[in-house]
Amino acid sequence: MQRNKLGHWAEELAHVYLCEQGLQPVERNYWCKTGEIDLIMLEGTVLVFVEVRYRKNQRYGGSMASIDIRKQQKILTVATHYLQSHKMEQQCRFDVVLIDGAVEKPQLNWIADAFRMDW
Repeated sequence: MQRNKLGHWAEELAHVYLCEQGLQPVERNYWCKTGEIDLIMLEGTVLVFVEVRYRKNQRYGGSMASIDIRKQQKILTVATHYLQSHKMEQQCRFDVVLIDGAVEKPQLNWIADAFRMDW
């Protein structure tokens, strides 16, 4: 499967899973000039920014290793842009959905509040 198709597949898998867990979709693939956030959802009154990472194997540390401090800072910047452009002031958190393994049998791991940012 092509890289961009794999990305869309992983985001759709995460989206469906999170909806099944009770989260409500707000926006997908929010983009601004500094980057993108894969999924924005609501869990109750909490706005949840979700990063989806897929890795077929653990060669370079797997999906979790791909979310370094630079990536976290980028997500924070985009989330701040989203909140400011939508004039929102509400509780937020940053979740990660990690997907590892072959497409035929993926292993999904949802980490709520995966990294904290002080506002």
